[in-house]
This record gives sequence, structure tokens and C-alpha cells, in this order.
Amino acid sequence: MTDATTPESTPHRFRITGMTCAGCVRRVETALQDLEGIEEATVNLMTEEAVVQVLPDTIGPEEIIATVEELGFGAVEKDASRSEYDIDVSLENLAVARQRCVLAWALTGPIALLMLLHMTGLWMVPFWGWLEVLLALPVLVVSGAETYKKGWATLRAKAPSMDALIAIGTLAAWSTGPMHLFGMDVASFAAVSAMIMAFHLTGRFLEAQARGRASQAIRRLMELGAKTARVRRRGAVEEIPIDELRVGDVMLIQPGEKIPTDGRVIKGHSAIDESMATGESIPVDKEVGDLVIGATINTTGALEVRAMKVGEETFLAQVAQMVQEAQASKPAIQGFADQITALFVPLVLGVAVLTAVFWLTVPEMMEALSAWAVPYLPWVPAGETSRLSMAIFSAVAVLVISCPCAMGLATPTAVMVGTGQAAERGLLIREGAAVQWLKELTLLCFDKTGTLTHGRPKVTAVETVAGVTRQDLLAWAAAVSVSSEHPLAKAIVDEAGRSRCELLEASEFEAIPGKGTRARVGEDWVLVGKPGLLRDGGVDTTPVEHALYQMQKEAKTVALVARGGKAVGVIGLADTLKPESVRAIKILKQMQIKCIMITGDNRATAEVVADQVGIERVIADVLPQDKAREIARLKKETIGTVGMVGDGINDAGALATADIGIALGTGTDIAMESADITLVKGDLMALVAVIQLGKATYYKIVQNLFWAFGYNLLMVPLAMVGLLHPVVAEVCMALSSLNVIANSLRLKYFDPEKVTAEIMRK
Repeated sequence: MTDATTPESTPHRFRITGMTCAGCVRRVETALQDLEGIEEATVNLMTEEAVVQVLPDTIGPEEIIATVEELGFGAVEKDASRSEYDIDVSLENLAVARQRCVLAWALTGPIALLMLLHMTGLWMVPFWGWLEVLLALPVLVVSGAETYKKGWATLRAKAPSMDALIAIGTLAAWSTGPMHLFGMDVASFAAVSAMIMAFHLTGRFLEAQARGRASQAIRRLMELGAKTARVRRRGAVEEIPIDELRVGDVMLIQPGEKIPTDGRVIKGHSAIDESMATGESIPVDKEVGDLVIGATINTTGALEVRAMKVGEETFLAQVAQMVQEAQASKPAIQGFADQITALFVPLVLGVAVLTAVFWLTVPEMMEALSAWAVPYLPWVPAGETSRLSMAIFSAVAVLVISCPCAMGLATPTAVMVGTGQAAERGLLIREGAAVQWLKELTLLCFDKTGTLTHGRPKVTAVETVAGVTRQDLLAWAAAVSVSSEHPLAKAIVDEAGRSRCELLEASEFEAIPGKGTRARVGEDWVLVGKPGLLRDGGVDTTPVEHALYQMQKEAKTVALVARGGKAVGVIGLADTLKPESVRAIKILKQMQIKCIMITGDNRATAEVVADQVGIERVIADVLPQDKAREIARLKKETIGTVGMVGDGINDAGALATADIGIALGTGTDIAMESADITLVKGDLMALVAVIQLGKATYYKIVQNLFWAFGYNLLMVPLAMVGLLHPVVAEVCMALSSLNVIANSLRLKYFDPEKVTAEIMRK
């Protein structure tokens, strides 16, 4: 926790271009963190983004950009309100990658065809040695110019990247052509150098395509917004671009139109399709005074809405920003990969040198190691060429087979796809690290009011004396309560409306603070409130004492009703459970997650609700300032991760203290700002879904890292003993990165509801 005297840092976001592997990421992060005034720097290869926490009055964006550029990479500060800029840059990068790939193959295709004809003897190409050298050169210096530029920059900065490995490997392979032509005893791999570069650029193009698919969640979010708005200005209706919309503008929205921005209904009644925000397919009724979300769809009636938020303050912009921040952050498991990749490229360079040395000094040993496979691999020249040829052949294969790219992509691709899928379901993950916390979740603490329950009172029981009907009692009570602003009075009026009671007139209304209300209905006075109100009015409460006792025993709030000086009934009110709460708690317990309730309510009320929902342990009578202290205590007692689920201002401290805080989108802004995850719809079944999606994302990360590390552990030794042709090695390298991305993209088809159904069947 930051000391109170420590100045708070400000996050700055930068787009970093030119990174090709995890080594690049590590180098940029290290350089930025070494700058004075930088509290923390996180760089993401997949999103090409750096999030830098800058202390006030220390360092400016220009110095940060200059530091990155000294390393050989590009940098530009990002505008949080212009996510479309990121989309444009991504499309531009994809177009450039495609252009380089097409050009490389346009030049490499003829080389490959001529090499095949020459090697098979179908046509002994005249001057083949010179042709392969001259035809391969444009592939390297034109199509591969950017690779050499980046590779040289990282070598000069003493932080070699994957581009450096490809640059050294292709130059070494191409140089065998001139060496062979000038009489040295070495086979020519000049044509092979062109093919290595072509496959390398193909891999880069396919990676760029896959990154575009993985970032579709952000793109789709930004495309959801309306482009124009019709507003009432200066007595006339004008249609203006969405960028010109201002807070306070009155927007006119017809059926079928998108709501331009977040606002409050000031005229009209309609049903709004909020599925893009909450995932709920059923439209929500909205009337005067209700809040509406920008980019949701007005389905039925015409509305007039006053704009409350515009630009980057809107719900849609905040969601896009939250998803981007989550995609840029890292789970703890990534630290392990970062430590290895920091040394990976220098290690590969060392292994390549050792490989060449071994082939030059102890070729018999190297050939013995590969002899078992030579008959099955027609491309292996062992025993058929010179030591120098085998040294270059094997060293080049080592350089191009080693793939830190797969390691660098393993975590961010999975986090990007997982958080994007969550956002489309109305599950907003603020921190990428949350996926690991979700996987390790062992204890969940629930607030009661507004989280497990609706957070508002509702009539749950009505008892009357003989001769009085339920309809009569509710009608009398509602006639008195309609003039009151008390939540209990509103609940009684709502129940009378649902029960279709007769609407009665009341007069001489009077509110008695702390006790209840009274008014004249017809010729009689009607009292609605606590027992003390009736007793003060001389009313005998004996006829309703039994019903009163039973409701109080069930932890209900009671309102006694008297008419004409006689007690006529009791109305019981309670904050009712959300319909999905019982099911969600049952599933969580089946998932081996312990659930407890922590609430400021009295123990009797809390235990009744806990018993209804299926929670065994209750911590009640907890003051708001003590909730965080209780969470801290539970963290010390618990093995694993402790989560907190809440919705109110009084939950903010506990949400921030928990290992992972989960806020309901139906709650307060303060609670949501304190949480790691927000459930937009406020449905606890969404909590089950986000836990399952978090676990699925984490397992994808583990699978990706296993493949990335396993691939290198298997392939590098094969390359060292000459069993991998450099072209085959380059193809395998590209496929390893694409496999990691493709495996992450499978998260798009993960269905939490299907997993929930399987858990329930067990």
C-alpha cells in the first residue's frame, strides 16, 4: 500500500512500434523503469502498448519517447479518447506487413523454382551460383530492410531481438554464396537465405492478422457508438456529429435509433435494448428520470434524453479503456516467462556460436548424434559436405528456429482474447492479473444488501384481522403511504399496484418522524407504522400481536395498520433475494469456493438471508470502515485468494483490500472504481461466468507457455546436430507463434453457460 505522503503517480499510455519478441518487451520495460520518476512500466507485445506510471513533476512524455527510440523502437503517446487511432495504426501495420510479404515471395518464388529444377537435375540452370546470390539479395535488402534495421538497432543497444537472430542467420546463409563462388570449400545457401526471410515475413504478416482478430473486442466496442445525434438547440432540431455533443444537450431519439451518449430521460417512455452493455437480451423499460447508456438501442417509443456524459466519460469509452488497460497488464505467471526471455536471445547467439565451433572441431561427434535420423531426412547434408558447410548450416538453423516470439505472445494473446470475450458479456476485467486471481480463488465474501438481495424493501407478507381482506388492507395503507417518500411506503404502494387494489383518496396527511404516517381515508383515520404509533393513538394492538411476533422472528420489517381506531392488520417487508443468488452460491460451492456474508445489518436479519441463500458463515454488524479490516483478517486466515463482491460506497475499502474485488454494475461508481472486475448487469450468475472465463484464460496461458518452452527445448538440439534445414526451422518458428495465437483465439468459443450446466449435472 502506498504511503500517504507518497505522491500519486499518473498513468501515461504509449504505442510502441517495432517490437518483435519478448526480448524487445523486456528491454523497453527495463529502460523505462530505470528512468527517474517512473514508478512502474508495463509493456505488452500483443497490443504494442506501454503503460507508464509517472510521478508528478518528474519526467515528461518527450523523454520517455526519446528513451524508447534510443533502443531502436518507435513511440508515440496515445490519446485515451481516440481509440480509433489505435485501430487505424493496426490496419496500417497489417497493410505494411502484407506488402513486405507479397514482395518477398514475388522475388523468392522464382528462386525456389530454379533451385528445385537445378537440384533435381531437370534443368541445370546456367550460372546458378551467381543467379542465387543476385536474386536473393533484393529479398534481403528490400523486403527484409526493416528486419535488418531493427536487428542492428537492438544489437547496437546490446539487447538483441528476434530480428537480430534472423538478420545474422540470413546474412550468414547468403554469405556462403560468394564464398562458394570464390572457391571456398563450402556449400552455397544463398537461395535458402531468401526463403528464410520470406517465411519470416510471412509469419510477421500472419501474426499481424491474428493480432487484429484478437483485438476485435475493442474495435467492435468503438464501432457500436452512434455517429450523429439530433439535438434541440435554439428552438430548432439539428443533426450534429457525435464529437460536437455537449453535456446538457437534449437529444431526440426515435424508435430503432441508437442513443448517442449517456443521459437521463426527460420525456417519453420506451424499452431500451441494453444487450451490448449487460448481455441481457430482453429490453429494459425506461421512463422519465431513468438513466440510459450511449450506444444502446431505443426499441419502441420516442424519447427525449438530456446528455449527462460525453466523449471519454461515457460508459462505452470507459469500457473500452478498461478493456485496453486489462489487455496491457500482466498476470504474475508472465514474470517467469519475462525472466527467461530477458536472456533468451543472447543465449541463442551463444548456442549458435558453440554449434559452429563443435562442427568445426568435433564433426564426428556431431554426426554421430544425428546419424539415427539422417536416412529419414533428405535435406540433411551431414557426411556429404565440408565441416564449414555443416557449421554454417546448423548455426543458421539454431538462429532461426529459436523463438522468443511465442513466449512473448503466450500471455498477452490469451489475456487480450479473454478480457475481450468478457467485455462482450458485460464482464469488465480491469486488470489482466485478475485472470490468475480468479483461477486461485478459494474464498468469496459477499455484501448482503444490493448484492445478494435487491437492495430495496418489498412486501413479503400481509396478515389481516377477521372481516378485513388483503385488498382492503393494502388499499388503505397505500392511500396513506402514497404521499410519503420513505422506501417502506413506496414498497407498500408498489405492492398495492401489483395487487390491483382500488385507488383511494387520502387527506390531512401527516408524517410522524421515526414512527410512521397517518391520514384520513374517507371518514376514518388510517395509521401505518410501528407499534408505538398505534399505541400512542390509543389503538389496541392485541389482535395483531401474534402476526407481529411471527414476522419479527423472520427478521422482517413490520408496518401495523389501524383504521377507525382499531388494528386491522400487519404488513411485513423485507429486502428480497435476487432470484439468481441461490443458484449462483450453489454453483460456487460446487466449484470448491467457500462463500461467507459480511454485512453491516444485524445478525438476525443477516442469518435469515444467509440461510435462504445457502451461506453458512456470517459476519454481521460490521461498520463500513471495519469491512476492509475484516477482509484483511480473512486473507491472513485463508490459503489461496480472497475475493469480495459488493455494490455500495461502504464496500469500496473491502473491494480494494481483497485480492480481487468484484463490483456490481448496478451499484455505485466508487465501488466500481475500487474493484478489479465489474459485472455490468449486476447478476450473480455473471460472477460464475467471469470466474470460469478467468480460469479458462489462465489455462490458455499455461498451455501457450508450455508449447513455447517445449518447442524450443525440442527444436534447438535438433538444429544443433544438423537435423533441421534452416528453411524448415524458419517455418517451424513461424508456426510456433501462430499456434500460440490460434490457441488463444479458441477462447472465443468458450461458453461459460455450458460449463455451468456441466457443473450442475455433477
